[in-house]
Order: sequence, then C-alpha cells, then structure tokens
Amino acid sequence: MLLDQRREEILQLIEKQGFVSLQELVERLGASESTVRRDLEYLDSIGQIRRTRGGAAYTGDHITPFEERGTTARPQKEKIAQAVAEQIESGETILLDGGTTTLEVARRLSGKSLQVVTNSLPIANLLVNQPNIELILIGGYLYPRTGVALGSLAVAALQELHVPRVIMSAGGITEKGLFNSNTLLVECERQMFRAAEEVWVVADSSKFGRSALAHLCPLSAVRRMFVDDELPEKWKQVVQEAGVELTLVS
Repeated sequence: MLLDQRREEILQLIEKQGFVSLQELVERLGASESTVRRDLEYLDSIGQIRRTRGGAAYTGDHITPFEERGTTARPQKEKIAQAVAEQIESGETILLDGGTTTLEVARRLSGKSLQVVTNSLPIANLLVNQPNIELILIGGYLYPRTGVALGSLAVAALQELHVPRVIMSAGGITEKGLFNSNTLLVECERQMFRAAEEVWVVADSSKFGRSALAHLCPLSAVRRMFVDDELPEKWKQVVQEAGVELTLVS
C-alpha cells in the first residue's frame, strides 16, 4: 500500500470510529507498528487527529459532508464566486472542480452562453436545465460525501480534454502549495491541471496556513487566486511572491 493511501485509510477509519487503537490499525493495515506510529505522528502534526495513549482520536475535518462545508464562511464564498463569475465571458469553455465555492460560482453563471465541464454532480444538477450552457459531465467513482466523480475513469476522461481554464478550490494552502484531504481527488485534480491552459483557485482566507493529507501542487502552478479581503498580510506576500495574480474580494 502506498504511503498516501495508507494514511488516508487510517484517517477514514479514525473519523468513522472516533478512536482507534494502535494495535487495531496494525492488524487492519498489515503494517509494522513503527510505520503506523510514524503515520499517526504525521496526521497529528497536520491537525487531523490527536495522539492518545494507545491510539488516536479524530479531531480534523477530513471529509466533512458537503452540506456542512457549504455553510462554512458562506458570505466570503458568495462574494468570491461573484467576482469570479464576472470574469467569465459568454462563449468560454471552463472546467469546474467540485467544491462548495465552485458550486457558488456555478450558481452565478446563469444567463451566460458557456461550455462547462465538471466532475461534480451538485454542479451538474444546478446547470443541467440552463438553456445557454452546454454541460459535459465527467464520470467515475462517485465520492458519496461530496458527489464528485473520481478515480481512473475520471482521470481517463480528463486526459481527452483541453480547456482554457480550470477553476478549483483547495482543502488547505501553505507556503508549499495547495493540499486536499483525499488522494483520489488530488489525482483527478492533477489531471485537470494538465487539461487546462491556466488554473484559477477560489479559497476563503480560512484555508491559508492549513495543510491536509495530500499535496496537490506548488503555488507557482496557479495563475490566479480569488480570496476574501480578510487574508492576512503574510499570506498576501507569500502568494504574490509565488507569481500568482491575487484578487482580494471585499
């Protein structure tokens, strides 16, 4: 089992049960005790779990249900989405990643004549009856908590596409770049990067300074970033020094 896959399995198990003993993890994963200890130390360092005597307890937001995430920083997400939608011209082709902020972007595309490609079932359901939008839905394994298609089928479909722009969100952003909490999601998003000429990232300021399970890309891979104006000066500097065009939305 690959390192990222093993850590994700550990995280999912701890989230599901609330607490898992070290011995149970060793038996379930078929890994050595020292390997599992190192995995737990890493997950504890990024704030997803808390090490306890004999095991680990869940404290993070690894795969919080889509509906709950949609209520977090809602005003900021709505303002960011409006700013992005205003930059999209009729006649364009865009690729929309799954996420609560990209869903808000999709809400604001009404009336525009567009070709929209997405792997998000919530976004597809929102746009399917829009007469001016040509919708292309990427299929694959449907991740139950987010309604996003992932896995080898989604990656294969994306390999056949070329789009001017992908608009995506992130689970966390640090000096090292963008992170997400699901390795299947990151695999799919990396293929989105390859399919697009440029990458736009939409993220509320709470995402900065937070890491997650899987590293997606360095900041320099992003062309433009839309963030609410509560972003601290430190992070403004980090983003701009990486060569990213930063749009602060008030």
